[in-house]
Amino acid sequence: MIYLTGFHAIEERIRSGRPCGPLLVAKPGPRAKEIQTLANQKKVQIHRVGTAELDRLAPDHRGIVLELDEAGLKGDITLEEFLADLGSLDEGGQKDVLVAVLDEITDPHNYGAILRSCDQFGVDLVISRQRRIAKHADVISKTSAGAHAWVQQAETPNLVRALDALKEAGFWIYGADMEGESIVRKDLTGRSAFILGGEGTGISRLLKENCDALVSIPSLGRIDSLNVSVAAGVLFYEVMRQRQNPCAKKTGPGPT
Repeated sequence: MIYLTGFHAIEERIRSGRPCGPLLVAKPGPRAKEIQTLANQKKVQIHRVGTAELDRLAPDHRGIVLELDEAGLKGDITLEEFLADLGSLDEGGQKDVLVAVLDEITDPHNYGAILRSCDQFGVDLVISRQRRIAKHADVISKTSAGAHAWVQQAETPNLVRALDALKEAGFWIYGADMEGESIVRKDLTGRSAFILGGEGTGISRLLKENCDALVSIPSLGRIDSLNVSVAAGVLFYEVMRQRQNPCAKKTGPGPT
């Protein structure tokens, strides 16, 4: 069983309408009472428990804990289902689509921060080999400020095969790499997938070989790179900027 303790994480999970509950309440303050009201509106069960019980289940609680079934934390959708929903480009399927591929992002704080950027900048799907969300659900939920409840995610046992499926569906595959071409020189409209490599290791060799292009973020700093979650936010913002502003012109050609 998984126990969420952050106010934002609990609230957004309930608000999303995804399976959850019961809500365990000890001595609620004003914020917790607001969440109880939301839980009632969403038909989530509420159980009154003693503080000692919450201390045992989730020591860092603030008088309120949301219980989740671990089985409900598996991938929200399969990649195959996601691509089928998009439809074929030849048949007028959805054209502008953004996918994030996470290659061994092991720090749950980074994972949560990436999900928060995905929510803010309209990422349609996050693909990972193993989300580790069951082990670090509470940390991820808190770091993402509840965005994990809204961002669609898929698990896959083989990321290379996932990239092949994306390519067949008309996606350009970009790898985030310091040696890549400046992202502002790329046309990021259409179907795009960005690979974000693990902390300190970058993108694995096999995935890098399957990229259509490597892209980097222009910078003036003296250290060699951005934190992966910060880089994700910058990359996804640039995609959103180009798609929302038809007059935005790239300064060079995209992949050919």
